[in-house]
Amino acid sequence: MIEQLDSLIIRYEEITELLSDPDVISNTERLRELTIEESELRPKVEKIKRFKTVIQEIEEAEEILNDSSDAEMIELAKEELNELKDERESLEQTIKLMMIPEDPNDNKNIIMEIRGAAGGDEAQLFAKDLLDMYTKYANNQGWKVELLDANITGIGGYKEVSLMITGSKVYSKLKFENGAHRVQRVPETESQGRVHTSTATVVVMPEAEEIDFDLDENDIRVDIYHASGAGGQHVNKTASAVRLTHIPTNTVVAMQDERSQLKNREKAMKVLRARVYDLLQSQAQSEYDSERKLKVGTGDRSERIRTYNYPQNRVTDHRIGLTIQQLDAIMDGQIDEIIDALILYDQTQQLEELNGQ
Repeated sequence: MIEQLDSLIIRYEEITELLSDPDVISNTERLRELTIEESELRPKVEKIKRFKTVIQEIEEAEEILNDSSDAEMIELAKEELNELKDERESLEQTIKLMMIPEDPNDNKNIIMEIRGAAGGDEAQLFAKDLLDMYTKYANNQGWKVELLDANITGIGGYKEVSLMITGSKVYSKLKFENGAHRVQRVPETESQGRVHTSTATVVVMPEAEEIDFDLDENDIRVDIYHASGAGGQHVNKTASAVRLTHIPTNTVVAMQDERSQLKNREKAMKVLRARVYDLLQSQAQSEYDSERKLKVGTGDRSERIRTYNYPQNRVTDHRIGLTIQQLDAIMDGQIDEIIDALILYDQTQQLEELNGQ
């Protein structure tokens, strides 16, 4: 671990030197990359340097205890040693958390897909509620939300809706939202006042850029057709709807939300790239997970991860056993407590793995 810490300090010092290099300053992209890396390394290096200082001060205090005959000096050294050892323990835990390998997708934007699943109209209305919840949460974070495509039902729910969320570390906050979300409530159409159970599924995919993997245009079949006008939307007189099919994986994306064929194609390509990238990552993850358990849940997107119980104003995340009696606040986008708990649980699991090595 000490070698790893030293290598981070060396790298940080290299970056600070490079940031004053005229060649780097004149290269906007290189300057941006190094600036981001420097800002991410800085808090880690500060903790590491303090850790090293604390170790040195512990050694000095122990020398005083061993060599001094002055009772007052010995008493002061004992007090200082106790404080230093507590700080060392705290710093060790902090540094171990910082040394957990970062998910390479954590800094990425995401494409989220929400679908009404079991429960008919009620499931589709719940899909809309989830869309509103995530949109409000994104706004609270200062992120930007762009609706990519939506299949709206006659009563205002969603059979499916896809959106893009862009901002700082979006994937790191929302990656654990994958799975089936269950709602228990009395539907507006229920005259008997009985509680119904419905589900909607959420898929979170990191936005894939061209540098992430090579998506060969020759592997994509493009079909152009007229928009269907589903959900009361306009019906184009010109063929503007686009369907892309990635032949090797049989991944299909259709987009007709925009009047422009070019815009629909751009949106469809974003979603297709994200889906194929996500599929390839999932396959690699499955191979890795055959030898270890997933950190949070099984990773199966059909897995029921959370229940929203309206009669009891309660939300329960089944993966970590967290229950919050503030469903109204959760549905208003205040999901920080759940997200923070999931991230902490994930870090704790990884920390236990590191300690067990």
